[in-house]
Amino acid sequence: MTLFERVKKISKQKGYSSLKSLAEDAGLGVNAVYQWKSQTPRTDNLQAVADVLGVSVDYLLGNTDDMHNIKKDDGPIDLYTVADDERDKMISANGQPISDEDWAIIKAVLARYPKRD
Repeated sequence: MTLFERVKKISKQKGYSSLKSLAEDAGLGVNAVYQWKSQTPRTDNLQAVADVLGVSVDYLLGNTDDMHNIKKDDGPIDLYTVADDERDKMISANGQPISDEDWAIIKAVLARYPKRD
């Protein structure tokens, strides 16, 4: 999977309707991410997109399949951004994985309280 394909995939998982809106949130030009199909991005632009998506640069580059490089100072995890397939890597309750049933309840509660900008 190419850098562009990974960015496109994860941005969709994170709820972005377009790469244009992702680029804007990252403080880049509206077509910046689309240019990554044929051009190597600048390091600072790549980091900005990784930060917005909440993933590591290494993941975007395909150097690891681990999306997150979580550090102690990263702050709390936003449950709105946790994809089903990454749930067990990111969150737990009392050191135990969140069950499918509990995760369904959490998602139902979040759906009742839309994310605020």
